[in-house]
Amino acid sequence: MPTVKRGLLGCAAAIFISFQEDRHVNTEVIWTFLTTQGADFGLKLLGALGAWIVGRWLISLALRLLGAALQRGGKVDQTLANYLNSILSVILNVVLILAILDIFGVQTTSFAALLAGAGLAIGTAWGGLLTHFAAGVFMQVLRPYKVGDFVTAGGVTGTVKELGLFGTTLITPDNVVTIVGNNTVFSGSIQNFSTLAYRRVDCVAKVANGVDVLDAIARLRSAVAAIPNVAATPAPDIEILQFTPEGPLLCVRPYTHTDHYWQVYFDTHKAVVSTFGAAGYPVPETPVAHRTL
Repeated sequence: MPTVKRGLLGCAAAIFISFQEDRHVNTEVIWTFLTTQGADFGLKLLGALGAWIVGRWLISLALRLLGAALQRGGKVDQTLANYLNSILSVILNVVLILAILDIFGVQTTSFAALLAGAGLAIGTAWGGLLTHFAAGVFMQVLRPYKVGDFVTAGGVTGTVKELGLFGTTLITPDNVVTIVGNNTVFSGSIQNFSTLAYRRVDCVAKVANGVDVLDAIARLRSAVAAIPNVAATPAPDIEILQFTPEGPLLCVRPYTHTDHYWQVYFDTHKAVVSTFGAAGYPVPETPVAHRTL
């Protein structure tokens, strides 16, 4: 047993001595680096930090100036302005990173070649993402909609908040922010409800059998025309749509601007109820056939 204990103590001592020597060597390496290259590395680090702060400030200034210039000109709408700002921001940030790497002595030409190779590999792997980017470019040229338009795009209906590099941001009528890929939008049908000056509101009204249909149409025509934000031209369409067992079904179709669509839609239904109630029209009921024995 004493022999085993002496052996263990010897091993522990050897490990401790080795650790002390390694620590001494590491300390010497660090000290040598600090005394020979520490000042140079510190200056480079300070230069890189200063370049980053100044560069970010200059980038934000350039983006603000571009936005102000586009807005002042009045010939470029908000959709294209946001798109140009996004592209310029990406380019300037890449240039800033390359400049900082150059401060540390990294060969930016080699880095650019590496970045190009990485971009090719990433492009192959993320082909779907690049298709969204390409579709966004085409949409900027064709301009099917702009910021503020009420559209149905990619199966989503809402107001356009932003047309980005890879996706379109919509705010749906129930106030939900939805992002749709540009390629999904571009490869499908697009409905823009804001392009034309007015939009038709489709409602129906049923009158009971025995009611004078022409009288009901005349009453509705004047009531619907009095609804706020209903367009005078074209005039509301109120005609017989079809016949049912309960009575004739009328189409009630006023026209209004997209911004007032839902207000006119609901007010039209209220006008139908109040008009028919004031006229004393009976509620349509399904006729019951009686069999005689």
